[in-house]
Amino acid sequence: MARARRCPYTVGDTVTGITYVDPAADRTREATQEFTGTVVQVGSGWAGIDADRAFLWARLDNGREVQALIKDCQKAP
Repeated sequence: MARARRCPYTVGDTVTGITYVDPAADRTREATQEFTGTVVQVGSGWAGIDADRAFLWARLDNGREVQALIKDCQKAP
């Protein structure tokens, strides 16, 4: 049996990335934004098949939380 891939981030990691805006939602005035924040949650879906659509949530310095695709993030230096 093949081993499932692990998410490259854990809660508490500092990451940079681009926020996710659902294209199916009617949020035409909302645009993606670059961010740096602390991972507070890693969403389900990270086991290979739909890993390209797996999300994480990060808390910004101002306390706001943002959602991003895991594939659109990287660990901050």
